[in-house]
Amino acid sequence: MFELIKAGGWSMLPLILCSITSMAIVIERFWSLQRKRVTPANLVAQVWQWSRAGVLDERRVQALRDGSPLGRVLAAGLANRGFSREVMKEGIEEVGRHVVHELGRHLNMLGTIASIAPLLGLFGTVIGMIKMFSAASSHGVGDPTALAGGIATALVSTAGGLMVAIPTLLFYRYFRSRVDDIVMTMEQEALKLVEVMKGERSRDPEMEEAQA
Repeated sequence: MFELIKAGGWSMLPLILCSITSMAIVIERFWSLQRKRVTPANLVAQVWQWSRAGVLDERRVQALRDGSPLGRVLAAGLANRGFSREVMKEGIEEVGRHVVHELGRHLNMLGTIASIAPLLGLFGTVIGMIKMFSAASSHGVGDPTALAGGIATALVSTAGGLMVAIPTLLFYRYFRSRVDDIVMTMEQEALKLVEVMKGERSRDPEMEEAQA
């Protein structure tokens, strides 16, 4: 492996850094975007039960806010539950924008790595071609040994760029899709909360989720 990296030239160094960064982001996003951590089940039903029992106080709202990103969104609505439906929705939307931004954290970096890795590989290819033509001008085209270094640099750097870019792009698309799904779920739960708190939904949200 070390010989391959060495054959790829110094352009392999930024590719290795890109690979390490990409792997770190992927691991962190897999951990942070778990549904049980972001959108725990039955939160709206729990809030509805607290409200019906008359125990929905600031302590419970703060615990909801600290528990998960979805809890932060719901807590923003509960903070304005004494006002109109429109005020509740505005509070939810304002906090929701911050939560969505946090859910997409580091994904732009992942997309950037997927874009620049092939370019770094192409740059290494150009360096290898330059080495190859320089060797040909010095030793002639009849000496394959003199050309081998440039060819190795060109091929290894190209392969390295693709090996970093392809999985990084796949993970970038996957996490973008996961964030979109989570945002849709949070919007549905927030709307359900507004309907429950404003008396527009008479059935237990937990019973509706069980029947769905």
